[in-house]
Amino acid sequence: MLTNLATPTTDFGVPFVLNADEARATLVTVATYNEIENLPRLVSAILDAAPEVDVLVVDDNSPDGTGRWCDEQRERESRLHVLHRSGKLGLGTAIVAAMRYAIEHGYRYVLNLDADFSHDPKYLPALIAGMQPVDRTPVDVMIGSRYVAGGAVEGWPLHRQAMSKLVNAYARRLLGLDVRDCSGAYRCYRTSLLAQVDFDAIRSRGYSFQEEILWRLKLLGARMSETPITFVDRVHGKSKISPREAFSALGVILSLATEKSHPRKTPSAKHPGDVTSQ
Repeated sequence: MLTNLATPTTDFGVPFVLNADEARATLVTVATYNEIENLPRLVSAILDAAPEVDVLVVDDNSPDGTGRWCDEQRERESRLHVLHRSGKLGLGTAIVAAMRYAIEHGYRYVLNLDADFSHDPKYLPALIAGMQPVDRTPVDVMIGSRYVAGGAVEGWPLHRQAMSKLVNAYARRLLGLDVRDCSGAYRCYRTSLLAQVDFDAIRSRGYSFQEEILWRLKLLGARMSETPITFVDRVHGKSKISPREAFSALGVILSLATEKSHPRKTPSAKHPGDVTSQ
């Protein structure tokens, strides 16, 4: 018998029923670089919102001791795991490392969220349960969306909100994506489809990874859905995105739009960069 953990619904009235088996098969992943102000509270909030999940932190050798905190905490918390990388290698490669870990360790779903509390863990049950919605076809990617009915952004100035919406419109048009939020990182993926992605062909090291992975999964026939979230700008720590990286992301999206070859399935190899796992 399935044990219901929660019965959230979207603003469209579609019910989600989360059960313990689904949650136990989920790896929640967080990429970190200097997030010691946020990570301890975030890990606690994740495990409060979805106690059955495991958590993987991918740390890029944070000078502030984020990785060291993970090692110490792991001695007391069996649900917490950590990948240590040799340095700051980019958000895209960190998420790929987490996806490969989820595939190699047999998780059904891998769910990524940001380390700065811009993605509230309270939405975890809806994202996980949305992969197997009641009386609807299962999906391969469930997106926590700022840009569907009920979604919102708090704390951003108007120019940043406008830039985000323009980037999303740009990606949807050039890459043929049907979802409203192409650039948000708060997502749950089905690992059986991720296993078919050629991770070595991914061009994005930074923030354009979000659009690129959706495009590559679309080429593999992924079914995608969205559930509304409220995105809140970080309170502690510093944003890692720069204007240079934002413009670079536009170039990557344009280059993908002109690519004719489809991704091919290749065996999952090493994690990007030097990594050790615990």
